[in-house]
Amino acid sequence: MSGHSKWSTIKRKKAKEDQKRGKAFSRLAREIIVAARQGGGDPSANTRLRVAIQAAKAANMPADNIARAIKRGTGEVEGAQLEEVTYEAYGPGGVAMCVEVMTDNKNRTTPEVRHILDRHGGSMAEAGSVTWMFDRKGMIIVDKDRATEEQIMEAVLDAGAEDIRESDDVFEVYCPPGRLADVTDALGAAGVEFASAEVSLVPKTVIPLQGKNAAKFVKLLEALEDHDDVQTVYANFDIPTSVMEELAAA
Repeated sequence: MSGHSKWSTIKRKKAKEDQKRGKAFSRLAREIIVAARQGGGDPSANTRLRVAIQAAKAANMPADNIARAIKRGTGEVEGAQLEEVTYEAYGPGGVAMCVEVMTDNKNRTTPEVRHILDRHGGSMAEAGSVTWMFDRKGMIIVDKDRATEEQIMEAVLDAGAEDIRESDDVFEVYCPPGRLADVTDALGAAGVEFASAEVSLVPKTVIPLQGKNAAKFVKLLEALEDHDDVQTVYANFDIPTSVMEELAAA
């Protein structure tokens, strides 16, 4: 299980507080807004929007919030224009990072992200120096108490899934980005609920972290994800789940 996936699982366990749930809904709404703006408001004709709506429903986002986000994306409801930006960076221990943001003011967000990195032992990297270390994949997380590996495999193999990995309390299903909607649709048709679905950057190799570097990196990760414009942080780190849980709780 990649470090990013472990961290996502830990965040879901922590995200019971209303404030964090609200922040999660904001991120899901921004993804729906941009998807609708780029590909239209019909999810049957817009794969990215369909996946974004599925992810929002999996997170129990209210239907009114989803509908409002779609209308904002299509221009039926006014709102600030959002721009997608990816910052490449290095963190403690030489960990490679891709920080994906959606912002209505890049001139504000860029120095703020740089300041967070600098303050926590990281640094901005040149464009192209980090992204080659990752593969872009569709990734669906299914909690083990929702389905067996056999049930998942039977549902997704013909839909385009490439790999199913088991770790801790979840199964990870990987597929080409363009088949993500097909795989999630197949899970839904089989009655298998999934915890999350996204196009993810999966590291080709990982860097083990321990001790001070592990602690510093988790603090950096938390600081970045606390920024309102940050959607997702991908990184090629590996920290044991038990250690990450301890650091996240500190």
